[in-house]
Amino acid sequence: MRTVTAQDQAFQAAVARIRLVKARPEFDLDEAPAPNRLAPFTLAITADSSGEEDLASGRFVLLHDPDGVDEWEGTFRAVVFIRASLEADLIDDPLLHEVGWSWLTESLTASGCEYLQLGGTITRNAGRSFGTMNERPADGYLEIRASWTPASVNDDVAEQMDRHARAWLRLLDHAAGLQPMPEDVSNVLHSRTRAQR
Repeated sequence: MRTVTAQDQAFQAAVARIRLVKARPEFDLDEAPAPNRLAPFTLAITADSSGEEDLASGRFVLLHDPDGVDEWEGTFRAVVFIRASLEADLIDDPLLHEVGWSWLTESLTASGCEYLQLGGTITRNAGRSFGTMNERPADGYLEIRASWTPASVNDDVAEQMDRHARAWLRLLDHAAGLQPMPEDVSNVLHSRTRAQR
């Protein structure tokens, strides 16, 4: 029988906190296979639009290496990805990349996250139709890729991991063009959802 180590317990505590996070009705959350080459312990949560309209989709991956990674400056690493359709008035916005990055930093702050080594990329992909397809409106999408090291000055980092999952979901709200919901508003959850907001 495998012995449960303190490192296992730290990861399981972090996973338990993430699973407490509830999803708003516009999104379904589920657990997915996680990339096991990046760290000894991994968890992946996916988000997809629950209705007919494809608002946005994303992924939250938690990595844990009990020995720590120099580049992380810690033992945990949060990695997020979001893809969302762009509204017509945002496709050519010259400040879109900066706005997308501000959504991320504001989401981390609003969720009460402490973090180190934040980095990422904001990508815009847009297309326009010509000739016989000239009447079609311009379309495009935004992709946000980012990672950071969850940190804590006073408390156990694992016990605060729900804040980092909430920050990802706040970012998803922004990218989808939805107003973030107040923390004290609860939602009816979809029965198939395993990880919750």
